Formats: sequence, C-alpha cells, structure tokens
Amino acid sequence: MTVQVVLVHGIRTSATMWRAQVEHLAERGNPAHAVDLPGHGSRMAEAFMLDGAFATIDGAVQDAAARGPVLLVGHSMGGLICVDYAGREDPPPIAGFIAASCTAIPRGVALSTYRLLARGVDSLPDRGMWLTNRMLDRILPDETRADFGAGGYALDAQDIALQSLSVLDLLAALHRIDVPLWFVNGQFDQLRVNEQLFVRVAKHAELIVVPRTTHHVTVMRPRVFNALLDVAITTLEQT
Repeated sequence: MTVQVVLVHGIRTSATMWRAQVEHLAERGNPAHAVDLPGHGSRMAEAFMLDGAFATIDGAVQDAAARGPVLLVGHSMGGLICVDYAGREDPPPIAGFIAASCTAIPRGVALSTYRLLARGVDSLPDRGMWLTNRMLDRILPDETRADFGAGGYALDAQDIALQSLSVLDLLAALHRIDVPLWFVNGQFDQLRVNEQLFVRVAKHAELIVVPRTTHHVTVMRPRVFNALLDVAITTLEQT
C-alpha cells in the first residue's frame, strides 16, 4: 500500500508552509495532507486549544491510515505536539515519524524566555511583522518565501500555544514511540538544546543535522527536506 504523509505546521504559520513538500510528494505518488491547527491558517478565527490540535492530527492520521501506512511529519510546535501524540500509551496508527526542529523541552526558564521575547516582538507597532519579513527575506529562497506566510500569521494564538506546550511529557512519549523516528534539525536551530537527550530516550531514532540551516529547515532547504522524506518513505516501504 502507498505511504500516506500527514504534515503538521509550526507556530504562527499554517499548512501553506508545506507547499514544496506537498508538490514533491504528489510527483512521487504519495498522498499528502497538510493540516491547519486551531487558531492558524484557515482556522485563524478559532481559539488554539491543545485538545483541538490533537484532534486535528488524529483525524488526519486516522483518515490516511485507512488508505495505507502513515508517515507523520511535524515541524517546531507541530513537531512537539506530534511527539506527544505519537507516544501515546494507546499508539496511533502511524508507521513512521519525522520530528523537525523540535528537540527541546518546552518548560521552565527556556519557555518563559521564549514567551517573553515573543511578547516583546508582538508589542512593536506592526506586531513585529517588518522585522519578521526582513528576516525571512534574508534566509528563505524565492521558491518557498511566499509559502511560509501565505496562510497568514497566527499572532493572536502564539502565546497561548506556547503556554500550552508546558504540559507535554515529551520524554515519556519519546520512550513509548515504537516506529522509525527521524529528528531533523538545522545546524543553527535554537531548539537543538535537548537533541542528544531526545536521541538517547527514543528507541528507534536517527538524528540528521542539515548544515548552514536555521530553525526553518523545511522551507530554507526544501530540496534537502524532500530528500529526507524520500528516505523515510523508502524505509517504510521496505519494512
């Protein structure tokens, strides 16, 4: 059966960030479903709730699993939520998992500092969009620059989404994940802080670090990330 791919975006962005991956998967014949989490993209008017995020991911996974083995792919906040989902005591029907840019435990001083910085940027006259756009213009290639923000930026959902992550027990979840797992980080990703711990705790994990790349590995190096999707899909096809 054909491997199905479920893609879960990071904080503030939306399903549109996966456009390069969706097109690549279509070309190789693997159906892809990129979801919008509550409060993001097409669901911007909704309040972000962790239960709603889990329900969105589970709905996409259950639907895809009816047609073939599922590769779950999550980035940043979406990756952290997917770690918790993939490591449930009652395992969801996934055959493999790519966790991109999410090897950090979102608790304590680190999370508080991140939220403080985010609030500081949000307090700027344009809610920091001038700064955000200048940064993205510098680091993203033309082929993906428009995709990252095409669904809008979920500025109102950001703080509550960050706060909600603190309840996730990621280490317990990682220990329970019993499918092939790939951690993918950019070399200069700020969320690499716990990557070695994550690799030690997870049973079937490989760590891939993409050189000269920041936190935005999926859109900054789309062809590299697509190649890693190929590796994961081929692995699942041979198991």
